[in-house]
Amino acid sequence: MNEMFSYFISIYIKFFFLLTPFFVLSMFLSLTKEMPLPSRHRTAMRVAMAIIAITFVLYFFGNTIFKIFDITVDSFRVGAGCLLFLSAVALVHDKGAAPSSHREGDLAVVPLAIPIAVGPGTTGALLVMGAEISHTWQKATGCAALLMAALTVGGLLWVGTAIEKWIGRQGILILSKLTGLMISALAARIVFTGVRNLLLNP
Repeated sequence: MNEMFSYFISIYIKFFFLLTPFFVLSMFLSLTKEMPLPSRHRTAMRVAMAIIAITFVLYFFGNTIFKIFDITVDSFRVGAGCLLFLSAVALVHDKGAAPSSHREGDLAVVPLAIPIAVGPGTTGALLVMGAEISHTWQKATGCAALLMAALTVGGLLWVGTAIEKWIGRQGILILSKLTGLMISALAARIVFTGVRNLLLNP
């Protein structure tokens, strides 16, 4: 039980930071600034549901995708890790941008869920993390952690107005940059693991 709980916490933290929650929050506040509070709340729920649907597909079908395209997990680790690192650099330097003209119905999926929360780097990391899990209990725990991470992001968006009043837009940007640093460390580990395995098992 302790092992399962530790695994859940570890995977939850990785998934949470992979979804770049504070960058998503910053973009959410910018895109919904003209919306009344009830519309913001509905949009926050739609974003969470869209993230859950997208990430579960990526997490469950990683092995299938690799088999279809005849790609090894380790070679994908290297590519995904590099892409994730570039995403982290863009996040630290605040180069992410999102369109500002969207209706309430559109922006929950595009651009907030894709590509802001689940960008190319996050997609690659989810495919790798899903493909390298073999035990059923790990898969189930990983799914629970992924669900909780997505719901946490939705909760942050739900109370986004209060967070903005509490720490200000500058505070959110600082947290976004810290998220970028965490993601860069995760990307480095993914690349290192892929390169090591490729060298040991060419």
